[in-house]
Amino acid sequence: MSHAEAAAPVSQQLGQSPENQLSKGDLPANHLFDTVLPVRPAVVNRGSVERMKPSLVEDLLARGGTQAMVLSGKHALIHNDALVLTDATPLLDRLRGADSGPSLIVYLGSALENSDLPAGTEILLFILPAPVDPGTAGLASGAIWEGFRDVAARLDPTHTALFVEASAIANWHASHTHCPRCGAPTTVETGGWVRRCPVDNSEHYPRTDPAIIVTVVGPDDRLLLGGGGPLDAKNYSTLAGFVEPGESLEQAVVREIHEEVGVRVRACQYLGSQAWPFPASLMLGFTAVTDDSEAKPDGVEVTRARWFSREELQAAVLSGEIVISTRLSIARSLIEHWYGGVIQDRPANE
Repeated sequence: MSHAEAAAPVSQQLGQSPENQLSKGDLPANHLFDTVLPVRPAVVNRGSVERMKPSLVEDLLARGGTQAMVLSGKHALIHNDALVLTDATPLLDRLRGADSGPSLIVYLGSALENSDLPAGTEILLFILPAPVDPGTAGLASGAIWEGFRDVAARLDPTHTALFVEASAIANWHASHTHCPRCGAPTTVETGGWVRRCPVDNSEHYPRTDPAIIVTVVGPDDRLLLGGGGPLDAKNYSTLAGFVEPGESLEQAVVREIHEEVGVRVRACQYLGSQAWPFPASLMLGFTAVTDDSEAKPDGVEVTRARWFSREELQAAVLSGEIVISTRLSIARSLIEHWYGGVIQDRPANE
């Protein structure tokens, strides 16, 4: 969307464009509108069929050439702005020899042709119970342990996808060690993607918590952003909240926006999603319109709410008056979708 197109009222963009004015009979069967936020292609084949083989991990370790990334808590080993991927079999032997062996090994998948790794590269995740000093137990010298937020801006798409996938599955294992039915410790199966209860034989799968994240646009086409914490804090972003059981995504948008800032949404549209497994969220991006022009923060989740025109938002960011979400997040994509282009950040040296 161009800046000129974005300058049109969002009420026109949502439901009143010429294409949307067509009746259902005027549209061909199975008609699809163009996607709004770009779809990021998968770079790893997760091998949902292959990982059903009970001996998959052992076979990959035995045949050689399999790569392993290591994760401890929320941190991965990083070197030269890339995940450290090491030949899995000798690394495992050295870790075990140093009494630092992984508490769990998970199959992450094989690299696809559009990844930054040779196509077909098999990748395992070693989850370590505690960080191991780089340069020891087979870990690369000069590497450091870093969290995703610290390093994500410097990672290529393949290493970003691996870090996100690894974090998601590791977080699930850490919080689902026992059967929710009977409390018995569960065992790991299917390459690390299933936990089974040995008592009642129930299977348990990784979970993801859906959350809506929304740009709210008022009757004058201004954007509503909010923030939590101290009243004088500078951070502003889109509004968000978790979807509750028995609730549609659109219902969650309406409820959360009204709860957090007292604004009544009259229409909303899905734009795209982003996995954010910290600990286990899937952010579902929407834009919404309201006839309200006043926002009342709830004082708990949102302590500050403010309306911005496009010119006001860009000026506030450049001056350092406010700070908006980084380009790593879907929040920034949603904001820039409303803006109609790239919002210039304040130079780092100012």
